[in-house]
Amino acid sequence: MTLEETNLVGNVYFAHYVRWQGHCRERFLAEHAPDVLAALSDGFAMVTTACGCEYFGELTANDVVELRMTLTELDGNRVAMAFDYFRTEIAVPQLVARGHQAVACMTRGPRGLEAVPVPGGLRAALTPYLNIQ
Repeated sequence: MTLEETNLVGNVYFAHYVRWQGHCRERFLAEHAPDVLAALSDGFAMVTTACGCEYFGELTANDVVELRMTLTELDGNRVAMAFDYFRTEIAVPQLVARGHQAVACMTRGPRGLEAVPVPGGLRAALTPYLNIQ
């Protein structure tokens, strides 16, 4: 992490945690379901329906953070994920935050957004990571 991600007090600004969730999700798609990224330019949409984060500790500039994404729900047109944020440059990694995010798979049609099932390629990429808590 860099100074750019900190506030005047020196700790990481809370909104960056949510931004990191988006980066993690997009990297997963790029590596495991690139066809979904291509479909985003052809009417497919992944609409965020819920997002949040709980904070247990502080992060500051130059901390090393590992973000672990887990699939918590895969049902119909919905996908829900959990995110654990660990500070890792210390002897025992410390859980500093826990986040969540849910998305709905949609398509842009003549009447606006309409629900569609999770695409087969995405479902296949996600299934090995299902960890219902």
